[in-house]
Amino acid sequence: MEGAMSDTVSTPAQPSDLSRILDRQRAAFLNDGPPGLEQRRADLRRLKAEILKHKIEILQALNTDFGHRSVRESAIVELIPLLHSITYLIRNLRHWMKPERRHVAPYFQCGRAWVIRQPLGVLGIIAPWNYPLSLALVPLATALAAGNRVMLKPSELTPTTSAVIEKIIQAIFPPDQVSVVTGDAEVGAAFSALPFDHILFTGSTAVGKKVAAAAARNLTPVTLELGGKSPVIIEPAFSMKDMAERVAYGKLTNAGQTCIAPDYVLVHKADQDAFAAAFQAAAKKLYPHGYAGSPDYTAILNQHHYERLNRLIQDATTLKARVIRLGDDSPADHLLAPVLVLDATPEMAVMQEEIFGPVLPVLTYWHPDEAIAFINERPRPLALYYFGKKRHELNRVLKYTVSGNVTVNGTLLHYAQEDLPFGGVGESGIGAYHGKEGFMALTHPRGIYKQGRFNAATLLQPPFGKLTDIITNFMTR
Repeated sequence: MEGAMSDTVSTPAQPSDLSRILDRQRAAFLNDGPPGLEQRRADLRRLKAEILKHKIEILQALNTDFGHRSVRESAIVELIPLLHSITYLIRNLRHWMKPERRHVAPYFQCGRAWVIRQPLGVLGIIAPWNYPLSLALVPLATALAAGNRVMLKPSELTPTTSAVIEKIIQAIFPPDQVSVVTGDAEVGAAFSALPFDHILFTGSTAVGKKVAAAAARNLTPVTLELGGKSPVIIEPAFSMKDMAERVAYGKLTNAGQTCIAPDYVLVHKADQDAFAAAFQAAAKKLYPHGYAGSPDYTAILNQHHYERLNRLIQDATTLKARVIRLGDDSPADHLLAPVLVLDATPEMAVMQEEIFGPVLPVLTYWHPDEAIAFINERPRPLALYYFGKKRHELNRVLKYTVSGNVTVNGTLLHYAQEDLPFGGVGESGIGAYHGKEGFMALTHPRGIYKQGRFNAATLLQPPFGKLTDIITNFMTR
């Protein structure tokens, strides 16, 4: 499937190009029909091989786009989950694609009913900047596994990585199967307004609302992977050392630029200072050489986001929070050392918006029900983290809160479980993907009934008479 690249959109795309690509992909989908199992597996294997072929270039591109991002961290948080996702799809496709037999009502027993999973057609995928490789190519791999064709819009904020993605795609897929569309916000707006068969968007809630509104004009269904303020609840007197290390890992990976990063902590009033001390020790253990100039600590993507985070910190300081900076910043490199915000209050800007950086507000409670109530008074988060040993307390949190996913006694790791769906609820997202749920979300369950030679329906056709009355009376008892 190599070659024939003349119609691939150059970088950047023009909004006028987009409809032409969509029309070509839709015509190819209708002409060729859904790909079979082996074709889908072959496409996924080629994608995986090409990613591995460009592994070093990918890691360097990520480092370039962020200003500094450890190639080891990029391999751990981007390459490994991506490659494992593709392998998981390959291994499970046969089972997911099998027609599913369904029950036939007693009056139609000579007939048969079944469901097939039919590709939707042409999908639009809009990827974010924080994990620009995996959050572009995991949805792509899922869409290909489901038998669809794809137009992929990577983030304009990570242009070097986007260029490598475009190179990978062009090497293995013709543009009527997969096309990469690059460009600015204007191109993104035109992209989301196209009459796709489905749009999968990952990004902020604010932009997600715009994508949903644009898609609604075409009645295009959407999967929105958004974000929000993912809380951490810490049971009173829980082991501070282990918990703090796991919270620090989740908060400081990618310098907090993770949609499921712990956004704030709810800790018992008596444990706040102990938590602060344990978190500082945990952060120092993760980054023993400090932050500015550290080979392992990631920079904030750009100056705009660096300044935004500093405004949040300044606002909390003005409103009398105890702000603890864990190290020195490097403004020239837009590198922000971790910051703890103790005695945080709901009025602070840091508690009004998703942080998306290494700033961690800490709030306190006296009774666990206060923590649950605090979470429920706010939009439903993409993730929730609970640390504790009391099963009844955990069950109470699971019963009385609503969130996308949950990790117990850890952070982030629910995302790495291939057999779990990943998605939000309410303002944190619509729909889910990953694993089987991703395949289901990007296919249509097409119900099929084959009428048998004999069925009771023939007894309920005109001309109606006494037999009709007998049968209808029997069926409506």
